[in-house]
This record gives sequence, structure tokens and C-alpha cells, in this order.
Amino acid sequence: MDSDDELRGARDSEIIYISSDGESSGGGGSGEEESDCGRDDYEVREEVDSMREKRYVILTEKDINERQEEGIRRVSSVFSIPRGSACILLRQYKWNISKLSDEWFADEERVRNSVGLPANGVVRPDSQKLTCGICFDGYSPSALSSASCVHFYCHECWEGYISTSINNGAGCLALRCPEPSCTAMVLEETINRLAKDEDKVKYKQLLLHSYIEDNKKIKWCPAPDCTCAVEFLGDGNYDVSCMCRFSFCWNCTEETHRPVSCETVSKWILKNSAESENVNWIIANSKPCPKCKKPIEKNQGCMHMTCRPPCNFQFCWLCLGPWSEHGSTTTGGNYACNRYESAKKQGIYDEAEAQRERAKNSLVRYTHYYERWASNQTSRQKAQADMQKFERENLAKLSDFLGIPETQLKFIPEAWSQIIECRRVLKWTYAYGYYLDDEAKSEFFVYLQGEAESGLERLHKCAEKDIHEFLPKADKTKLPSLQDFSEFRVKLAGLTSVTRTYFENLVQALEAGLEDVRGAGQSTSKRRPDDNAGANCKKPSARGRAGRNKAARTSR
Repeated sequence: MDSDDELRGARDSEIIYISSDGESSGGGGSGEEESDCGRDDYEVREEVDSMREKRYVILTEKDINERQEEGIRRVSSVFSIPRGSACILLRQYKWNISKLSDEWFADEERVRNSVGLPANGVVRPDSQKLTCGICFDGYSPSALSSASCVHFYCHECWEGYISTSINNGAGCLALRCPEPSCTAMVLEETINRLAKDEDKVKYKQLLLHSYIEDNKKIKWCPAPDCTCAVEFLGDGNYDVSCMCRFSFCWNCTEETHRPVSCETVSKWILKNSAESENVNWIIANSKPCPKCKKPIEKNQGCMHMTCRPPCNFQFCWLCLGPWSEHGSTTTGGNYACNRYESAKKQGIYDEAEAQRERAKNSLVRYTHYYERWASNQTSRQKAQADMQKFERENLAKLSDFLGIPETQLKFIPEAWSQIIECRRVLKWTYAYGYYLDDEAKSEFFVYLQGEAESGLERLHKCAEKDIHEFLPKADKTKLPSLQDFSEFRVKLAGLTSVTRTYFENLVQALEAGLEDVRGAGQSTSKRRPDDNAGANCKKPSARGRAGRNKAARTSR
């Protein structure tokens, strides 16, 4: 191409072809560009269509490194700059090739100056001896290096400078010349040439991580020791499952929590870990000393309280009055306080006592939901362990014992997988119920939740206990028949299907905010949910009722 405009146009088309977020946005280009890419337009379109069908893509460290290297190679080729310079530019522009290309071709000099990328190479002074700018010792020119600028330092000082920066974290990816007034960027090849081996490894790891942490469409899997990342390709459902089998919400990176929102999860987790519940417990179960105001818990039956030294104030637990005024017939004796009881009967209710009652009620309500939330979490963890144990120890034994191929026993792990998923959903329904403040919806929600619990318990019992009849044991005298096992298969598979359907509909109904209850909510509160469940929430109640009947039929 003869003109700069033609070169710029060709380069722009190639940059658009490999947009920074990892999605191909169009192929237009010459045959040379196609051969450089190694794929034709049909293959590219096919890959894009395939990616659109997926909601997310799992990326290993190898995949991430390949994407990085591909971007660096293309920028280096299109901009006609060294690899190290391309890497610095991409890092400074958060790996956004489209933005970088726009600004580079609009004003290359401005981009170079802002990033600290000199246009010319290093020019060494024509001298037999130079002074290190850090330790001020004299060295031969070959024993000193610079960051593509006029400031030279000995290799030992460079090594210490680079090592300190790398150990301080990701800031080393924007490391500049040690001279405070110089903006020249330290390139990757300089680090590879002068840094210690362990620092080189750390630098590469930080560079790899920057590709994920600077990309709004990719996040690390939050599971411990997992090195994979997840690229989200878009739709409303943020639930993703990594290769490590950990499922999480891509939006908030907490474990998958449908049907509750990310905001509800955040509030619930904060409430579980915050000091607010400790304060509520103190308010509900203690009273302040009338003199020093320190909280005191009553641990004996007598109403005569004595504060700890140095206060030592003695008072009545009921009315918080001085104990010196008690003990006479007018106050009812040492174990009663007529003044307090009569004030309660007259409606003169102390505000502190009212606050204490509210705190007690709040604490009892929170404890109710938290205990059940935690119990389902424990049951889920136990189910995960049981499934792993079955697959590891019992699946092959059962296959040999019954003479059935393992492929025909997959319905058992599928049942366990459904139990694990349902335990997760049921766990988060308690957080949903805690923040549900609509009385009509709350009444129907409790019904749906109860139906879900009973259906799940039937499935869990069948998978956990009924299967023991078919597992090989040393003391077994009578072998189970294939007919019995066939009936067990039908029962377990049926319960799995029914439970899955019910929970899917339950999740949809809760995510929709139980909208169908609004229209019939007033009448719902006047009769039992069993009488007209289908009228209020058609999807979950109708299928749930059918599921319950079907489960009952299959369990006979």
C-alpha cells in the first residue's frame, strides 16, 4: 500500500477482526490477512455462531496465555513495533485492542508519550566508563542498562529495583525508569534479562492475571486452588459451572443462589457475619446496670442483681430500681416487683423493655431462617460427599453385583446431582423468605417451600437409604432380584424427574416475585393454601401438586 491512509485502513480492519473482548466482530480483509489468521470467513462465522449459542466459556491458564500472545502478536505486526512494546501498550489499554488502535492511528506520538514508549532505540554514551545512577559506582557501558532512555544503572541495582517492584504486586506491570522525572517504561525483555528467575515467574503470572482482571467480561473462578476463568457471553442467567465442578454466580462471584438476587445474597451474608446479631442478642438477653450502664445477663432466679466491681450497684432486675427500696410488702418481696407488674397492666411499658422485646422477636425470627439455611447447606455438603463416595466405591461394586453395565446405573448419580441442586435452591429460599415482607405472598411461599421440602426428602431418602437393599454386603443371604431393582430404578428416576420439575417451577415463580399471588392474595389469606393453591401460583402449585401425586404413585 502506498499511502498512509490505505495502510491505516487495512490495519483498522484487522484490529476490528480481533476485538479486545475476545469475540470476532467481522472478517473483512485481504487474502493475506486470511492466511495470517489461518482460518477462512466461513470458519470464523461458524465459531462466532457457536459462541453465541453458549452462555459462557471456561478458560484455562493455557487458553488465557494463548489469547494474550495472539493479541500481542497482532498488535506488534499491525503497528510494526517490537513485541515488548506491544505488550506494554496492551497492558496500559487494558487489553482493549479496538481502543488502542483508534488512539494509536489518531495520534501515535501522544500514545507513546502517555505510555512512556520512546520512538527511538537506546543510544549509549560514547564513553569507556559510566556511573550507575543508584549506587554511583563506575562501570563499563556493557555492565549498565536503561529503560530505553538516557538513565543507566548497573545490573545489580536493576535486579533489586525490579525485585522490589514485583514483590509489591501488579504495579510492576507499569514499572518505569528509576529516575523520578523519567516516564520511560521498563519493557518485558529488560525484566527477563535482568531479574532473578523467581521474579520472572511472578511477573509472568501477574501479566497473565492482568488479562482477566482488566477484562469486564471475564472473571476468575472463586473456588480455592482453581486457576480457571469464565468468560460470560451474555443472557440473564448468571449461573456458571467451572471445570472444577464449582458453580457460582458470575455477576457477584458468590456460589449460585437462584432464586434470590445478588443484592439479597449480599445482605444475607453481611447479616450472618456482622456484629448486628451480637448486639441483638445483648439487647434481648441482658439489661444495662442503672448506674454504670454495662450490660448484665441474668443467670439465676433471684431478682436481686449486683453489678461487678468497682460499680457494685445492687438493683432489681424487673424494674431496675435500687434494691434498697425492695424487700418490703409494698414491692411484693425479693422475688417480685408489684410496681413493675402494675405498670405493665396499666399500659405504662418502658421503652427499653419494648426495644428488648423487639430485639427478641427479631432474633428468634432470624434464628429460625438461619438454622434452616445452614441445615440445608450441611445436607448439601453431605450429599456431595455421598455422591462422590458412591461413584468412587459403590458404582462398580453394584454393577458387578447385579451384572448391569455402569452406563445403566447413571440414574443414581443423576439423582444425587438433583438432590445437591435442590438443597442449594432450598437453602436460599430461606434467605428469600426472611426478606419477604408481603403477608399474602409469605403465606403462599411457606406452602410452596413446604411442598419442596417434602418432595426433596422423599427423593433424598430413596437415594440414600433405599439403595442399601441392593448394595453387596457380607451378611446378605438373599440376593435382590432384577425385578426389584427395576422397580427401584423406576421409583428413583420418577422422583428425580418430579422433583426437578417442581424446583424449576419454584425458582421461576420466586424469581418472578410470586406475581400471581397479588391478584388472589386477599382471598388466599382467608383459607388454607391447600384449598386453592393452583389459583394463586399456577406454575409451581399445579406442577407441585401433580408431582406430589406422581411421587406417591411411584413410591408404592
